[in-house]
Amino acid sequence: MTVTVEHLNDDLSRSLEALRSDASAVRRSRAIVEAALRDGRAYYGINTGFGKLAQIRIPDEKQGQLQRNLLLSHAVGVGDPVPKDVAQLMLYLKIHALGLGFSGVSMETFERLLLFAERDWISVVPSKGSVGASGDLAPLAHMALPLLGHGAFWDEAGTGTLPAAEVLAAHGLAPIELQPKDGLALINGTQFMNAYGAYVMEKAGRLVRLADVLAAMSLEALQGSVKPFDPRIHAIRPHPGQAAVADNVRALLAESEILESHRDCGKVQDPYCLRCVPQVHGASRDALNYITGVVETEINAVTDNPLVFADGDIISGGNFHGEPLALSLDFAAIALAELASISERRIYLLLEGHDGLPKLLMRETGINSGFMIPQYTAAALVSENKVLCHPASVDSIPTSLGQEDHVSMGSISALKLINVLRNLEHVFAIELLTAAQALDYRLPLRPGRGVEVAHGAVRTLIPHREADYFFQEDLLPSLDLIRSTALLDDLVINGVVLE
Repeated sequence: MTVTVEHLNDDLSRSLEALRSDASAVRRSRAIVEAALRDGRAYYGINTGFGKLAQIRIPDEKQGQLQRNLLLSHAVGVGDPVPKDVAQLMLYLKIHALGLGFSGVSMETFERLLLFAERDWISVVPSKGSVGASGDLAPLAHMALPLLGHGAFWDEAGTGTLPAAEVLAAHGLAPIELQPKDGLALINGTQFMNAYGAYVMEKAGRLVRLADVLAAMSLEALQGSVKPFDPRIHAIRPHPGQAAVADNVRALLAESEILESHRDCGKVQDPYCLRCVPQVHGASRDALNYITGVVETEINAVTDNPLVFADGDIISGGNFHGEPLALSLDFAAIALAELASISERRIYLLLEGHDGLPKLLMRETGINSGFMIPQYTAAALVSENKVLCHPASVDSIPTSLGQEDHVSMGSISALKLINVLRNLEHVFAIELLTAAQALDYRLPLRPGRGVEVAHGAVRTLIPHREADYFFQEDLLPSLDLIRSTALLDDLVINGVVLE
């Protein structure tokens, strides 16, 4: 079955369930590997060494040891562990790819991976050590170590770890013996960087809609103009993302009393952070849609080596090379960083005291700093994103004594991307809090129907403030709103459906 980013976890769960009941493709590819082992020919990584050692033939009696040695020698990752939910995606993506039936993995190994997934035994994987070319070798080796009784699993909460050997023993399970091709099938592949990409893209689909909600809230609070969102403007520059954003903002502003109150105010143009929302948000949307397509292609692809085909051929190639993801994940970081950048400019504008708003969004400043410092935080995060957006994919350092002479560094793209995502979420949380505060000063005039729903969602959790306080009390629930579907769900319930 095809796995999509939009329904990522549900699709992967269905894929695993289907493979539990029917793994015939895995059995067919395994039979081809076993037949090949009897024909006396050399097959890369099955009866030969790896990388620069590919010319060395391995005797039959040592081929299992070869695969075991492969996992142990390649498990040299360092750094903070991959978060449990991303590590779980790595496991699911690996099982899904092996289940397509072009990898030749043994049924014992495949079934043990399915058992790990079923019992939520998720390996602890260090985040650094892959160069994103011969597969994500080090991270995937750590993911596979518990098959051998090495390594560790996350506990249920994802905060502590348990030695894999103890978990297996407690359930009456022994480590397995890897068969020829098993180790290589496990660690060749792009599942580390692709897990990060899928994780971020699933969230990006929600964040691009929230970006439009925040822009509409800020535009209302600043008494901005709806004219730049006129569909005629976007029809003659027909980027699909640009048109979708303009449509969303118009829907959010429908029935606005605030807009009517200043329709004839004489203001000619708003600053770019309001006027150019369709163009900026839209460009990020279009980029993220492209990247989502790349990630989905990779999810449903086979990226190990060598590949086992139904006609009996076993062919070495380069599907493990992470270049498609490396370029795309670098691009994704830029697209998300731009959403944070324009959001921070709207935060700044809200604090300036335009059109009747109190400076720093509190009436009595001096003794109160108001919303001054949240903007500092947003500025710091936006600046950090600029550093994180330097592309990793333009670098390459040869490995394996020059055999692997061009690598993608896509794993670094992936690690930078998730940090950009988290920074964006915090910037959005600050704009949500700030725009809600500013909208309070427009009462009793009502904003557009969609903006009113969003403002109400904030005020259900967070009160209006007129004196300095411990800002974290409000930033954390605001961040929860950004990270959940609650705000968008409220809009749908109230008849505002965003593209």
